[in-house]
Amino acid sequence: MQTSSIQISPQGPTFSRIILGLWRLADWNMSVQQRLELLEQALDLGITTIDQADIYGGYLSEALLGEALSLAPQLRTRFQIVTKCGIKLVSPQRPSHRLQHYDTSRAHIIASAENSLRAMGIETIDLLLIHRPDPLMDADEIAGAFQTLQQEGKVRHFGVSNFSSAQFELLAARFPLVTNQLELSLLHMDPLHDGTLDLCQRYRIAPMIWSALAGGRLIDDTSEQGRRVRLVLHQLALEYDVSPSTLALSWILQHPSKPLVLTGSGRIAAIREAVAATGITLTREHWFSLWCASAGRGVD
Repeated sequence: MQTSSIQISPQGPTFSRIILGLWRLADWNMSVQQRLELLEQALDLGITTIDQADIYGGYLSEALLGEALSLAPQLRTRFQIVTKCGIKLVSPQRPSHRLQHYDTSRAHIIASAENSLRAMGIETIDLLLIHRPDPLMDADEIAGAFQTLQQEGKVRHFGVSNFSSAQFELLAARFPLVTNQLELSLLHMDPLHDGTLDLCQRYRIAPMIWSALAGGRLIDDTSEQGRRVRLVLHQLALEYDVSPSTLALSWILQHPSKPLVLTGSGRIAAIREAVAATGITLTREHWFSLWCASAGRGVD
């Protein structure tokens, strides 16, 4: 089975519904050949979109991806690459950073994008996201940086990550945004009710979802909420003849904002389970039975 692809906004790019998330790439201890094999296996499953960030792996993850792409340069044309900027970590890779903080200044956005291009050995970033909302965010300054990067052919599209509805609208009023990357899972349902997914529908943009399995907690969370959700997940998984993880991801994919789901594993078996979720459609009763299990109550 292969995942499908969708255009994520009216003027935006076309991405695969399942995205290869590489935030843990530096922890997987893969050889460069193993990294290349992971990319090739993802393509075999229809996954054409990769998610990165400058800070992942302590500023090492993008370079690890770049090493793999350098072994097979022809693969670059088959992938869309997403990366993020706007957070400064204290790291041996950035000795000038003395305090972890946000920086969405024009200079930092442009420098970060150029660093990412060099690290990955690519000429253009398909989508650049502001990683976290910055209390000192100047929307006009960010828009100016975006415009410069786009005009210079260094970045094709722009979006945000973890932005509230108001923060998204502020920046979208200055420059077209194509997505908002959000945390959503059966253990974290806030975006269903805080207006962020509603805003995605208003703008007809597809959100990108991180931590869709609650960082793995759906498998072993011992809270009352976790136990309730797992009970229903396992019951329904038997009925649909899929794994509980696949069912949990299909619950997210069914939202009318047409979410894209990021994987978080280097195991191809786990990635296949994510792709399988694109072929499952829950009944409304089953979808709401999972919502009720998470909320700990019925609907009003």
